[in-house]
Amino acid sequence: MSRLSVAMALSATCVISALAADPKPDAVVKNKSIEARIFLDDKIKADAALAADCLAEGRKWLDKSAAEAAASRKEDPQFFRDGGWDFERKYAIRSVVADRYVSVLRNDYMDTHGAHPNSDVNTVLWDKAEGKRISIRPFFTETADKGPTMKAMVKTIIASLKVEKKKRDTSETATDEWFKSVEPSLLKIGAVTLAPSTEAGKGSGLTFHYPPYAVGPYAEGEYVAFVPWETLKPYLTAEGIRIFGGERPKGDAEEPQ
Repeated sequence: MSRLSVAMALSATCVISALAADPKPDAVVKNKSIEARIFLDDKIKADAALAADCLAEGRKWLDKSAAEAAASRKEDPQFFRDGGWDFERKYAIRSVVADRYVSVLRNDYMDTHGAHPNSDVNTVLWDKAEGKRISIRPFFTETADKGPTMKAMVKTIIASLKVEKKKRDTSETATDEWFKSVEPSLLKIGAVTLAPSTEAGKGSGLTFHYPPYAVGPYAEGEYVAFVPWETLKPYLTAEGIRIFGGERPKGDAEEPQ
C-alpha cells in the first residue's frame, strides 16, 4: 500500500472514530427555524422511569422552542439568513444518595444569533422509591419562606459565592445587588442538588447552581454554592439526618458542576 493510501486510510479511520464518539440525541427537532437536541446520560437511561420523565420534559422544551423559533423567523426573517437557532439540553446524574435520591443537572445551551449564546442550569431531584420528582422538603422540619431554614441556607450560600468570587478575582460583583435574586424561599433560592460525600451513600450537603447573569455578569459564567450538612443539622428531619454525612469530596469542590 502506498503512503498516500495509508494516509487516506488513517484519515478515514479518524473520521469514523470521531463520528462514533459523538453521542446520538435522544430527541431532536430540526427544520429551517431551529435545530434542537436532547441528551440523556447513560446512568439516566439505565433508570427507565427517570429517563421517561426527563425525556417527556425535554420534548416539551423542544416543541416550545421550535414554536418560538418559527414565530421569530416569521416576524424577523433577516435574522435567519445564516441558519436557524441552535438549542441543546443535557440531563446528567450528579449524585445518588441512600440509593434512593437522585440529583440530576439539566444544562441548556441556546444560540438565537444574538450577541452571544446563552446558557441555563436547573436541577431535578428524583425519588427512586416513589418514582417521581420531589423537593428537598422531606429532609427539613420546616421550609417556610423567610423561615429559619431558608435564612440559614441563604446566609451560607452568599458566603460560599463570595469565596468563589474571590477565587475568580471578581469580588467587585460580590454585592447585595447581585445576590438579591437568592431569596429565602424554596422556589427562589436556586436550583439545588444533593452534594456527593466522602461517606458512601450519604450527601455532604446541598449545592446550589446559578446560570450566567443570576449572581454575576454573563462573563463570570455559572456559579455553584455549597451548604454543608452540618450547617443544616438543626433543621433536619429524621430522614435528613439519615441521608447526610461525611464531607464534600475535594474533586467535587474543584471541578465545575
